[in-house]
Amino acid sequence: MRDVAIIGIGVTKFGELWNRSFRDLGIEAGLKAIEDAKLSGSEIDGLFIGNMSAGRFINQQHIDALIADYSGMASKHIPATRVEAGGASGAVAFRQAVMAVASGMHDIVMVGGAEKMTDIDDPSINSVLDATADAEWEAGMGLTFASLHAMIAQRMIHEGIATREEIASFSVNSHFHGALNPNAQFKKAITLDTVLRSGPVATPLGMFDCAPISDGAASLVLCPLEDAKKYTDSYVKVSAVAQASDTLALFQREDITTYGATVSAAQAAYKTAGITAADVDVAEVHDTYTVAGIMALQDLGLFKRGEAGKAVLEGRCQVGSDMPVNTSGGLKARGHPVGATGVAQIVEIAEQLRGSADKRQVENAKYGVAQSSGGMGSAVVVSVMEAI
Repeated sequence: MRDVAIIGIGVTKFGELWNRSFRDLGIEAGLKAIEDAKLSGSEIDGLFIGNMSAGRFINQQHIDALIADYSGMASKHIPATRVEAGGASGAVAFRQAVMAVASGMHDIVMVGGAEKMTDIDDPSINSVLDATADAEWEAGMGLTFASLHAMIAQRMIHEGIATREEIASFSVNSHFHGALNPNAQFKKAITLDTVLRSGPVATPLGMFDCAPISDGAASLVLCPLEDAKKYTDSYVKVSAVAQASDTLALFQREDITTYGATVSAAQAAYKTAGITAADVDVAEVHDTYTVAGIMALQDLGLFKRGEAGKAVLEGRCQVGSDMPVNTSGGLKARGHPVGATGVAQIVEIAEQLRGSADKRQVENAKYGVAQSSGGMGSAVVVSVMEAI
């Protein structure tokens, strides 16, 4: 198996992009990645697209063919594959692309992630998102994505794993970094009181505990590590990509205060990369809700169980502190166009390891980790990148 490098990155602005189409966003991100990699589109021999639900959001199926067509790759008959795994769609597409290059089946591969969510009404959007949990036994019984996360938050508070203030502080951390990211949907820092006083969504979670509905796209170009210098000096090594699964329904878990798939994927990724959690310098985690962010920090081993919330509340996860987390603004502030999220996380880690993250730069970052979750932790991908 060959080592793999990321040689190109591209991302659009995230937000309510009323005047942009799905294909416009996908092509913009792809062209930026190709330009960044200093190669031409004709050199790409494989395409993987992460997309959760274009069929519902924009009434367009067959997204792989759409992107191949409008990127100019269809005329060259480049194989294109669409990947769906709920919120982890982009991250699973990234894993598929890494495996394609590592195996030798492809040499230069593009990974794209895109979602255009704002073209339909809010109830319809939430119905799509709710269906990433168990549609028959959870969503079908009235449980929403928000209420499932609220149950986790209630249990964590009850067991003393995190306080309400600690859970809310994850939103403050994300917005602090979002204010430094020109592509973020929300570029304004907030206070803890703002989160705690925001309108109720599902007790104890409020509006500022929830990631927004977003449009946007992100893209990467991969090649064998041994060939990376042929194209650019700005590349990073993909040291590991691990994926794990869990039950679709939350009620089937023995413990709802941890995602076993994150724990398993993290352990596998660290082992493959030859590191431990203590070696991680910067992390992007799936904070679709604040409580999910706190849980991810513990499941990744970045903090001990019961200590993650306190660390975030104390500001220890901000740039300039000991464990910077979600320097992009995370799903909460950068935005969460679902299919793009997993790819955008990798873009942020690559920028950090290349030293090109500007005002949100983590000094001397060597190892970065991205954790992306589909459904209620039913599909999780943990990726480790290394500065070269």
